[in-house]
Amino acid sequence: MNREKTKQKTRVFSGVQPSGDLHIGNYLGAIRRWAAEQYLKENYFCIVDMHAITVYQDPEVLRRKTRDVAALYVACGIDPAISTIFIQSHVPAHAECTWILNCVTPVGWLVRMTQYKVKSAVQESVSTGLLDYPVLQASDILLYDADEVPVGEDQKQHVELTRDIAQRFNRLYGETFVVPEPRLPASGARIRAFNDPTRKMSKSEAQVRGHAVRLVDPPDEIRMVIKRAVTDTGREIRFSDDPQKAGVNNLLEIYELLTAESRLDIEAHFAGKGYAELKEEVAEVIIEALRPIQERYQSLISDPAELDDILADGAARASAVAGPKVQEIKARVGFLQKKPCEGL
Repeated sequence: MNREKTKQKTRVFSGVQPSGDLHIGNYLGAIRRWAAEQYLKENYFCIVDMHAITVYQDPEVLRRKTRDVAALYVACGIDPAISTIFIQSHVPAHAECTWILNCVTPVGWLVRMTQYKVKSAVQESVSTGLLDYPVLQASDILLYDADEVPVGEDQKQHVELTRDIAQRFNRLYGETFVVPEPRLPASGARIRAFNDPTRKMSKSEAQVRGHAVRLVDPPDEIRMVIKRAVTDTGREIRFSDDPQKAGVNNLLEIYELLTAESRLDIEAHFAGKGYAELKEEVAEVIIEALRPIQERYQSLISDPAELDDILADGAARASAVAGPKVQEIKARVGFLQKKPCEGL
């Protein structure tokens, strides 16, 4: 049954794949906001490793990157005592719910998804998992009766599909799911690639030198990436919607987000200065912002027991919500409930 939302905090579900490398765009566009708002809402932060294998992943790399993402969640300020941090595959209800939702989701809804069209067009062989990815994402969200799903513009269509699936299930089997709302950030949602500011910074391309600043990059690497960032042939340092000024605007938005200064003050600060000075200052602001994150990350990676405890506790807390929910879903569709064995 739906939660009585008037008596509880707004519930939020967010997920990040453990493929590619987390970068400054992920931090400014999502993770930092999650950390800031976690005390106001009930949050479930999931490392979605089941989504990652829709394309082949080296098993050892996947395990390492899964731990890296969990450590960076905590290092970026997500408090495991307040927020639930867990690995998707540690909660079996996600896979179980996905099969049931597959059976109420028309294939036509899936083949029209923009990300599927883009990814399938460049692959010689397309897995069923790639097509079915949005249904697994719907399960992630609906199992927790999430009210909000913070997403970038590129993921909004997936949340809209989740809403369609929830509403279809509710019509067929009675009110079961909360219908979630996508929540787009006002700023920082689309930090641009430093080597091509016409494109969004991508986690899958973060290892390409010059594309992004990764959260674990050392200071010298950060300075090099920002120094080589694409700008334009002008000199004026102002916020602008002009596509020709996208590189400069990207640097200014990062500076704005990390310093919390007003745009008027920032433009006054850089008045009369050149792009080289802008880049130097942006690099130093990024380095200082990432310093405490990197220190906490290193302490977690060097102490596996602490991170394992955080993830075990998170899986238990997530299962306490998702387990009963999937039993409700199974009962709704008419599955015969299993009688517990005595003595077990």
